[in-house]
Amino acid sequence: MRAQERGVLGVVGTGAGGVETLRTGLVEPALARGWRVAVTLTPTAGRWLRATGEADRLARLTGLPVRDAPRLPGEARPHPDADCYVVAPATANTVAKLALGIADNQALTQLGEALGIPAVPVVVFPKINTAHARHPAWQGHITTLREAGVHLVQGPDVWPLHGPRAPTPRQDLPWPAVLAALDQATN
Repeated sequence: MRAQERGVLGVVGTGAGGVETLRTGLVEPALARGWRVAVTLTPTAGRWLRATGEADRLARLTGLPVRDAPRLPGEARPHPDADCYVVAPATANTVAKLALGIADNQALTQLGEALGIPAVPVVVFPKINTAHARHPAWQGHITTLREAGVHLVQGPDVWPLHGPRAPTPRQDLPWPAVLAALDQATN
């Protein structure tokens, strides 16, 4: 299957642990499934992945620049329009801002616009801890995103929550569950 047969997948990575596996966990499998992939990172994730050279590896692999900042007026758009978005891993900050419509970085601007286009599915894996989940506003954010049609990848079978100051159990991000949600959202 050639890359453009499935359309363009907008992949958004945020500054959560595990974003360093974005290429092997999500981008390479998406390319193998026929997606053309355009990667956008939040500013923190961009800083992390640029420092390790991973942003350059992603750009070479996808053939598109990795975005983590808005373009200047008059500059050409570096990515084609996405047919679907996957946000993984998504910090509690990104989830909250997306639910509230706050678009204070390039990644959130793209995602906020996608929520206004019913034909563009959005899949989100919130990588949070128990304190985030207990915050009084959290459930409202999740409800808002569900009502907007967002496909959430969450639950104890997907990502068991841990305490904010407890050592994080050594586990891989649930990339198979994220890919399954992508397939479900786009089939």
